[in-house]
Amino acid sequence: MNRTTLKYSFMRSLPVMAGYIVLGTGFGVLLADKGYSFWWAILMSTVVLAGTLQYVGVELLATGASLISTILMSLMINARHLFYGISMLKKYGKMDWKRFYAIFALTDETYSLVCTDDVPEGVDREWYYFLLSMMNHSYWIIGSFIGAFIGNTFEFNSAGVDFSMTALFVVMLVEQWEKSRTHIPALLGGGITLICLIVFGADYFLIPSMLIIAAALLLLKPAITKAEGGDEA
Repeated sequence: MNRTTLKYSFMRSLPVMAGYIVLGTGFGVLLADKGYSFWWAILMSTVVLAGTLQYVGVELLATGASLISTILMSLMINARHLFYGISMLKKYGKMDWKRFYAIFALTDETYSLVCTDDVPEGVDREWYYFLLSMMNHSYWIIGSFIGAFIGNTFEFNSAGVDFSMTALFVVMLVEQWEKSRTHIPALLGGGITLICLIVFGADYFLIPSMLIIAAALLLLKPAITKAEGGDEA
């Protein structure tokens, strides 16, 4: 690792820091609202690190959900990471011990940066992946602590805080839409998800939609790559 890599990793993580501290604070507030101390927020954000699932996990904890229900809910919410992992084999596969943490700390935002980033000369790619993951993880933990501390110290209405994760995904979609030359993946994702929502219902549409989207993207990969101006290989 060198200073150039450290500086580049930090600069690339700044947009995520702005979002994660705010979103982590929202999670901490919701957890505190259910009567949990800030230590629980730190623990969950350290060992779970799954933004949407952590928000849902607040309700699962509060309602005493069964282990089976929790496992199924976790699978449905985080199924997309199966596809993330497959697409990261080439980038993370040749890393040394750092890949274990990089795999664990792979979130939507980190994935987006790693996939779209053209690492400049002088930056150690493997250390960049590791440091970026660690920095983003630390921002989420800090935000969770702040939110839980505030929630346990002050009393206020937390209604609407849980919408912050939805807002983040909308912002990510808009950003990717503006940067991409082709909007085929976004349109496919939206259309397939809507159809699956109608066919399978709100409780069961997530996994079928993810599978169908993955299959469609694989089939259309040559066309998408050509539209983006890249090499099909």
